[in-house]
Amino acid sequence: MRHTLALAILVAATVIAPAQFPLPKAVPTPSDPNAIVLNTPAQAPAVAEQWESLGPGRIARNITTSTLTPYLPDPAKATGAAVIVAPGGAFMMLSMDSEGYQVAQWLADHGIAAFVLKYRVKPTDPDPQAFMKQVMALIASVSAPDSKVEISTPQASLEDARAAVRLVRSRAAEWHVDPARVGFTGFSAGAILTLTIGLDPDPALRPSFIAPIYGPPGAQTVPPDAPPMFFAIASDDPHFARANFDLINSWRAAKRPVEFHLYEKGGHGFGMNQQGTSSDLWIEEFYTWMKDRGELKAAK
Repeated sequence: MRHTLALAILVAATVIAPAQFPLPKAVPTPSDPNAIVLNTPAQAPAVAEQWESLGPGRIARNITTSTLTPYLPDPAKATGAAVIVAPGGAFMMLSMDSEGYQVAQWLADHGIAAFVLKYRVKPTDPDPQAFMKQVMALIASVSAPDSKVEISTPQASLEDARAAVRLVRSRAAEWHVDPARVGFTGFSAGAILTLTIGLDPDPALRPSFIAPIYGPPGAQTVPPDAPPMFFAIASDDPHFARANFDLINSWRAAKRPVEFHLYEKGGHGFGMNQQGTSSDLWIEEFYTWMKDRGELKAAK
């Protein structure tokens, strides 16, 4: 799947404001004993995976081995639904807190089994300053007013998304999940990944429903059996909101269920960050949408 993007769409706007560009600071790699290594090929470890503090949370980059971390609800609250969560970060890094762990914890607290996908991304220079130069170079490559860049979901990232869907469905009984109610949500680049897996040529690999959050809203070829979609974006998003919203019309033309939230304010990369804007409510509205669709029935 390809998307035409302008200026800083692929920049790490999921975790920082374009005008600031602070240098990331190294933080310890968190202990994640529940992480499950996915059965996808590990990339050649040219550099070690690294975790850093950048903006309001932590990022992970130079990921060569993908994992899936379960956040399971209290059995008394379990609804039988599941959602795989794909953080964003321009396919150069992953915003693990506000677009990963915090999302998963909220969903688990509300009876939904959640799974944070740490998927493989493009390699970047391990030196923080050199890394930010790579980010700036990316901006420069698309900074001209008439510049267009075709970006496709990396094959490794797509393989990881497919593996995540397979794994959750294969262990559905163990995790008290209905394999017919396995959704997928992602943010920015993670939203691109969400759309890619949602429109996978193999219907068996598609999630049961998808929720791309501040992703590209351009037209897509939507099959008649595409999953229902929840889409949310802020109208002041400096990147994707400048495009048309033909993605919604694509779903409607295919006669597939779609819900669209265009918030007045929120910018890009709002995730679970509370800003005092209506976009703060996106996850509650996502939950309500799932409930209205019957995805949150009591677990069997």
